[in-house]
Amino acid sequence: MTEGWYGDDYLILFEERAAALDRAYGLSTALPGYRLVGLRSWDDFIVEDSTGARFTVPTVPLLQEHLAPFTAPKRPTGPEPDAKVRGRIKWYITPIAFGGDPKLGDNVTWITLEQHTALVTWWNKKYHDVKEGRDGTPAA
Repeated sequence: MTEGWYGDDYLILFEERAAALDRAYGLSTALPGYRLVGLRSWDDFIVEDSTGARFTVPTVPLLQEHLAPFTAPKRPTGPEPDAKVRGRIKWYITPIAFGGDPKLGDNVTWITLEQHTALVTWWNKKYHDVKEGRDGTPAA
């Protein structure tokens, strides 16, 4: 994996771990025809379609209608490392899609990649359960 600052974006490129993480996150099921490339500023996945075009999409909810074109920033020297955050992912305890506060504070914690995989999967299932009325709430 390669990670670091590219301008204002912190990118984590999964490289050799991308295929395994794609399966762990369930990305192929949520976004058929796309493959996982990495994370952009901890909130969005970077994905690629069969033509090589890249997009970002929120980790929660992981929905095709939220795909946005993405062009990787160019840095001649590669990413600028940051020892304070290396190996950690910023996570909203209550995701923004569920009303969580997006500012740094009580709603933000730092987690491992393995924890991120589990939380993204759990919150996306929760999103679909709520949307489809399977958790006792009215369908949206």
